[in-house]
Amino acid sequence: MFERVVLGVDPGMASTGLAAVGQAGGRQTVVWADTVRTASGVPEAERLLALHDAVRQALVTHRPEALAIERLMWGRNVGSAMQVARASGVLLLAAADLRIPVREYAPLEVKMAVTGVGNAGKQAVRRSLARLLGIDGVPTQPDAADAVAVAVCHLAQARVREAAGAR
Repeated sequence: MFERVVLGVDPGMASTGLAAVGQAGGRQTVVWADTVRTASGVPEAERLLALHDAVRQALVTHRPEALAIERLMWGRNVGSAMQVARASGVLLLAAADLRIPVREYAPLEVKMAVTGVGNAGKQAVRRSLARLLGIDGVPTQPDAADAVAVAVCHLAQARVREAAGAR
């Protein structure tokens, strides 16, 4: 069916976007997308376990060749950044446990791959995804749509790496 499938991830503690994007020939299709939410009143360790279990299930179900995750960019809110870093860590652990390679992409790389503009806003990314994947292929959930963008970025980068003879 697909030559390759990649699981894109937009990490977060409160909500994590997940998207399996398949590629057949030059066409990319959203196979599955969802947003995993964890409640703020739950102990952090339990929230991290829920994220780990959700991404592990997505990896087992969709059997991607890679997990592509948006790299954390440190901002002014160190507490929030720590939560995203912890969430990213358990997501990476789930992939490593299943021996699935991981590639990380900066937000600028994702925006460049999808829109051609590094400082594009969320709406511009969504419009570009709609053009690339068709209007029905882009999830309405913002975190899931961001995960699709990360997966599309990975597929574009994989083509470049293959053309250059590197993996």
